[in-house]
Formats: sequence, structure tokens, C-alpha cells
Amino acid sequence: MIVITGATGALNGATADHLLKRLAADEIAVAVRDPAKARRFADRGVGVRYCDYADPASLPAAFAGADQLLLVSSSDPTADAVTLHRNAIDAAVAAEVGRILYTSHQGAAFASPFGPGRDHAATERLLAASGIPWTSLRNGFYAHSLRWLMGPWRETGVIAVPADGPVSWTAREDAAEAAAVILISDGEYDGPTTLTASAAPTFAEIAAIASKVTGRTIECQVVDPNEWIATQPAELNARLLLGMYEAADQGFFAGTDPLLATILGREPRTVRDLLAES
Repeated sequence: MIVITGATGALNGATADHLLKRLAADEIAVAVRDPAKARRFADRGVGVRYCDYADPASLPAAFAGADQLLLVSSSDPTADAVTLHRNAIDAAVAAEVGRILYTSHQGAAFASPFGPGRDHAATERLLAASGIPWTSLRNGFYAHSLRWLMGPWRETGVIAVPADGPVSWTAREDAAEAAAVILISDGEYDGPTTLTASAAPTFAEIAAIASKVTGRTIECQVVDPNEWIATQPAELNARLLLGMYEAADQGFFAGTDPLLATILGREPRTVRDLLAES
């Protein structure tokens, strides 16, 4: 039995869809905060369970019988993500789960200026101490986030960022498909497993790509961080994202790995593909 948390979200929902192409529905269960939103899985014969990391009492039953458990990381910037993840890992131990797979990040590091990178590093430490076999899916930074990280560049002709550095922008859809392949491999991938696109362009290089896609000149400007924050709609999110740009500038997202292409049997989607579709 494979139990998938967060399956009403885009990432693990797509992984569940890919698994349903490969496994019988009764071999899969989804564990979600709002079971009503998982109706499309129930209609296909997938078991639907209630699961909320913030409600530890809900977790052992949600994870019961799992040979493999796919834990989605918390996406709430105001939450104590590490505590939520600890709740889930402790419950997996209590439920005697066979293996935990966790949606981590390529930039998982305690020294990262990007808060979620530090949270992922702390969660991986918890996984290593759990005594359960584990796989950390260190996905590259999701490429769809460029749609807001690049700002209104189509209108202004300018990509304004507070810092610049290489990022292996990776399609969430590709990461989801790879997770399904890794799940059905039944333990072939162990520990930190890096899944990235094949290139890591800077925003300056993305501006050059955008220029070719649109047929007009798009520039990249690195602006003062405080000035950049002042232009953002929400300061809390802006300061979180500032850490992301700073981490990119320091090289935390620069690495690329051929494993994703190998798993998919094709080249992963590129930044050019994303901009051409937008």
C-alpha cells in the first residue's frame, strides 16, 4: 500500500495520477486535510483518509498499512513546518510505515538564507533519526513560480530582482512523475535524491531566453533589496522570497543532476518551454 499525503495539491495529486496509470486503485490511499476535495480519487476506487499534520491524533490511522508513505512538505509560510513534519514522522514510526518519501528541496541546507531550505534540512535530520528507511526527493526549484518571481516583465520589459544566481528551475509536473516512478521502484532510491532540470540559468540568462521567445528586448535589473521589498504586495512573503534570491546568489540552487532525465526517459521541461507556454 502506498499512502500519499497532500494529494489535493498540485504536486502529490499529479503523483497519485501517475501511480494510477501503473497500479490498481486499491494499492493506493490518499491522506488529506479535506476528504471532500479528494472526491475524484474516491470515484476511482482510491481510499481517502483524513490527515492533518497539525492534528497528530489523525495521523496513525491515516498512515496505517503503508508500505510506503509520501509526505508532502508544509507550504504554509506562517507555520512551524519542522514541528508539523516531526508530527508526521513520529506517526509514521508508530504506524510502522515501511519507507517514508519526503518532498524536500535541492537547496536543503542549514546555512541557506532561504527559510524553507533550513526546514528541509531539519526534516531530513529527523528522517535520518527515525529508524525508518527514507528517501528525500530534493526537487529543483519549481519552474511555475517564475510566473510571479519574474514580476510584470511582459508589460515592463524588465525582470527586476534583488539578487541573482543560477537556479535549476524544474517543472513540478516532471518532479511529480519522477516521484511516482521512484515509489514503484520500492526502495531503489535511498536517502537524499536530487531531481532537477538539466540547466540552471540566472535571471539575466532567463531575460535573454525571454527576449528570444518574445522577439523583443527583455532586461534583467538587480535592484536594492529594500527597494524591491517596498514594491511587493506583502512584506512577509517578500522577505521570505528575498531569502530565495539570496540563496540563489550564493549558489544553493546551482547544481544540476541527470537523474530526473534518466527517470523520465526524456529531457525535463526547460525555462524556455515555460515561457513559450505562458
